[in-house]
Amino acid sequence: MTAGMGQPRKRRVPLRWRGRLLSTMAVAAAWTVGFVGVTPTAVAVEAQSKQWYLEPMHAEEMWKTTTGEGIKVAVIDTGVNPTTPSLKGQVLKGYDATGADGDEYDDYDGHGTTMAELIAGTGEGGGLKGLAPGARVIPMRITDTKFQNEHSVNADDTEDAIRAAADSDAQIISMSFASDFPGRGERDAVKYAESKGKLFFAGVGNNAKKGNKDQYPAAYPQVVGVAATDSSGAASAYSQHGKIVDIAAPGDGIPLWCDSKFQDYCESEGGTSQATAITSAAAALIWSAHPEWTANQVLNLLFDTAGRGDWEKGTLSNYLGHGVIRPAVNILKGTGDPGDPDVSPLTGEKTSGSTASPAASASASSQPEKKDKADDAAMAGSSAEKDGDSQLGLILGGVAIVLVLGIGAFALVRKRRSV
Repeated sequence: MTAGMGQPRKRRVPLRWRGRLLSTMAVAAAWTVGFVGVTPTAVAVEAQSKQWYLEPMHAEEMWKTTTGEGIKVAVIDTGVNPTTPSLKGQVLKGYDATGADGDEYDDYDGHGTTMAELIAGTGEGGGLKGLAPGARVIPMRITDTKFQNEHSVNADDTEDAIRAAADSDAQIISMSFASDFPGRGERDAVKYAESKGKLFFAGVGNNAKKGNKDQYPAAYPQVVGVAATDSSGAASAYSQHGKIVDIAAPGDGIPLWCDSKFQDYCESEGGTSQATAITSAAAALIWSAHPEWTANQVLNLLFDTAGRGDWEKGTLSNYLGHGVIRPAVNILKGTGDPGDPDVSPLTGEKTSGSTASPAASASASSQPEKKDKADDAAMAGSSAEKDGDSQLGLILGGVAIVLVLGIGAFALVRKRRSV
């Protein structure tokens, strides 16, 4: 697959300016070790104790209102092991696009299972707690480079998996994989997913210091590119930046399954993979709370309520996009603007697949009022420039967001890797 020229780019409306204040990298937190690509330390960790973001995001309070019930998330990854304590009863039938032995339940790396737990894990057995434990996961297995080098595989696995996800009951597609190269088949599959009314999230990549090349599928206009943040709410040092970034979420310090043996969790430096899974879970919470909304409205609400600190509303950051996810602003306070159900907040264009969730049970007229800036002050972040770097201090309900961890990166036969 070769890189295409003149690819359509996201218009991300409104977009007035990208100030220098918003486009410089933040100083990394003291416990951020370095690149995500470094092999994680193979030591057992207490997984839940590392999920520092759940408290400042008010997860427990949100779960009293919604846990993501009625929402299904297609996880396009290395497979999902449905037998981990945290995922028992959470994983539905999916699709194996690899063309190799095994099926979608055979996670050859542990990465996909980690993502599934961050979305819908129950936390049983001390496993990772998902931000949307009432949601269900539909696994879609694809290959990374290592797997491709060791097996005879389907060269079109990514596009096949995206189409299968689009045809499934999933409302949300979460893909923590990336490649430097776009492809016509994959691009058409992404458009097909949009036409089916799906909300598609993908990581923007972990190679900010190694070329910072646009990553696909995150760079496609119809896909929400997710960046990672550190414990201060600033863009993680490894998190790629540019016009492909639409939103950001915790990404540093979140543990992952060490390997396909599923015996221990490992420490991890950080990654946009975790950020993508957590953002997908946040979308599941919002969609569950508003089942009559379309994918466009769920996404617009995420953009509208994102933590921007003292940024002017309507501005975009090359590092954090619209800002850092804050689903509690809507779920706990009832504020935020869902916008037009038929217009994509990514492209500003009318979409053909803007259908409400199958779980819809209420009228679309029951929309929350637009956020009052003064009312949201307690949950807003702030941005400040220091020595050429910018730092967004994200505060949720008076609790500083201490951000997050990542996952080890993996390469692919088209240089595909987890992010």
